Amino acid sequence: MATESLLPLESNPEVMNKFLQKLGVPSNWSIVDVIGLEPEMLSWVPKPVIAVTLLFPISDAYEQHKRKEENDILSKGQEVSNNIFYMKQKIKNACGTVALVHGVANNLDKIQLNDGPLKGFLDETKGLDANDRGAIFVKSEGIINAHKELAQEGQTNTPNAEDPVNHHFITFVNKDGVLYELDGNKAFPINHGKTTPDSFLEDAVKVCKEFMARDPEEVRFTVVALAASE
Repeated sequence: MATESLLPLESNPEVMNKFLQKLGVPSNWSIVDVIGLEPEMLSWVPKPVIAVTLLFPISDAYEQHKRKEENDILSKGQEVSNNIFYMKQKIKNACGTVALVHGVANNLDKIQLNDGPLKGFLDETKGLDANDRGAIFVKSEGIINAHKELAQEGQTNTPNAEDPVNHHFITFVNKDGVLYELDGNKAFPINHGKTTPDSFLEDAVKVCKEFMARDPEEVRFTVVALAASE
């Protein structure tokens, strides 16, 4: 496991889009802000939406729910598609990049990925398990260097890589008609039930609201979507 710490990516669509384009994602797909979670505001998000990323504070409530959720799934089981791309996070503060990779990697039927570091990484890790993918990701210089470059950008003061960071990115995708939560710090993908391309954004937002409801005193939540560029 790598001992290196990265500067965290900001939840900033401009920075995220520069990062994705460096990795080979064409400009006809882009990260956009989801400025509100009510139906009228969701209607403003460009369609189609193929991934939703949530930035949230890591709290005791999150950790408690994570443990309970994992125990419940281990005892009861869950169905997970063999087609899902999932990787473990094995480098500190890389959760933003892991979340973006999850969003792109599970939508290669829609995204015509250009040659670049992400395509090379996905080709190299095809068929591997989540731990092996995470280990190879740590050594993927093209992706890591792009992260380092773009983490310097953004609207807020850039922290030191060793500073404590208590925010975490996760991504939701629709794979084979099922809504999955992909969190590189969890033991496995989380199956949140059926969804459709048309209802995916609303279904993902329902789960985002559950995160918010578990921390009612907290306001530091941000939602962005990977959507077709207007």
